[in-house]
Amino acid sequence: METVRIGLIGAGGNTRSRHIPGFLGIDGVELVSVANRTLDSAQRVAAEFSIARPVAHWREVLEDESVDAVCIGTWPYMHAPLTVAALEHGKHVLCEARMAMNATEAHTMRAAARRHPELVAQIVPAPHTLPVDRTVISMIASGKLGEIVALDARVAVSSNYANPEAPLHWRHDRDLSGNNIMGLGIWYEALMRWVGPMSAVCAVGQTVVRHRLDADGRRKAIDIPDYIDVTGPLAQGGQMRLCVTTVAGHPPSPADVLIYGTEGTLQVRQGADGLTLSAARRGDAAPSVVEPDPALVDGWRVEEEFVNAIRGLEPVRLTDFDTGVRYMEWTDAVQISMTCGVRVPLPLQGGV
Repeated sequence: METVRIGLIGAGGNTRSRHIPGFLGIDGVELVSVANRTLDSAQRVAAEFSIARPVAHWREVLEDESVDAVCIGTWPYMHAPLTVAALEHGKHVLCEARMAMNATEAHTMRAAARRHPELVAQIVPAPHTLPVDRTVISMIASGKLGEIVALDARVAVSSNYANPEAPLHWRHDRDLSGNNIMGLGIWYEALMRWVGPMSAVCAVGQTVVRHRLDADGRRKAIDIPDYIDVTGPLAQGGQMRLCVTTVAGHPPSPADVLIYGTEGTLQVRQGADGLTLSAARRGDAAPSVVEPDPALVDGWRVEEEFVNAIRGLEPVRLTDFDTGVRYMEWTDAVQISMTCGVRVPLPLQGGV
C-alpha cells in the first residue's frame, strides 16, 4: 500500500502531541479526516494540522471509503464500540490505551479483530519504561538475577497531598474510564514485559478525596481509588506488589521498582531526569548504575509500527490485543478483589 490514509476519531492531548506528529513524519501517510467531541473542535484540529476534512460525527470517518485506518483517541468508554465498528467497516485500528472499560469489552474487541485477520489491530502501549525494557528483559532472561523472588513497585507519579479542590478529571469518572484506576493498568502492562503476568491478585484500596466539583460547580462523589495496593503470585514464580497513588505527599521518587532475585537485585527508579537502572549481585558491596546498551533502547515509534504493520513490514509488538486483554482481565480482577475482599485467580475468562 503506497499511501495509507488515516482518519482520527478523538483528538485529545495525546493525539495532538504524539499521534498526529508521528503520522505526519511517515512518508506516504495522509491524515484525511478528523472527528472530535464537537464539529467546532474538529475544525480547530483540522486547521492546526492541515487535515482536509473535519466532520461532525465519527460515523462519517468510518463510512469514508478513502479512509484505510483509524486512530481512536477517545476516552475508554468509546474504545470498544469504535473499534468494533471500525473493523466491521474494513478499517485498520490504532486504539488509545487503556484498551477498554473492562475485560468483557476487551474480549469483544479481540473477537472482532479475530474475525478480520486481514486488518491490523493495535493498542497504544505503555511508553514510560521503553528506554530500559529490553535491558531489564535481557538481564532477567540471562539469569543475572537468578530466580525471581519478588517485584516491589511503588508509583506516585504526579502525586501530592490530597486536594479536594483539584479539578474533576475524566479518570475520576467511572462512566468514562470504567474499571481503570489511575496509572495502575499502564504500569502493570510495563511490568508484564519484564516478569510476565500475575496468576492471582489481592487488592485493597481507598478513595481519600471522596468528592470533587464538576464543571457546573456541583459536588460529585468519587468512587475510584486514589491509593491502592495489589499483591499476588507471578505465573513464572515469585510474587509482586504494586502500589499506585496520587495522594502521597513528598514521595521519595515518582516511581521505584525493585526486582529481587536469588542471585541479584535490580532497581528501576524514575526521577526528574528520567529512568535510572541499577543492579547488584550476590557478594557486591552495593548496587551500581547500569547503562543500557544503545542498541537495546527503544523509543516512541507507535505510529511507525502501526503503518509498517499495515504495509506488511513488521508485526505489532507494542501492544497487541492479546496483551490488552491480559491487562484488562487483571484490571477487573483488581476491582473484584478490592470490592469483595477476596483473592481472584487469573486469567478471568478462560485464558488468552
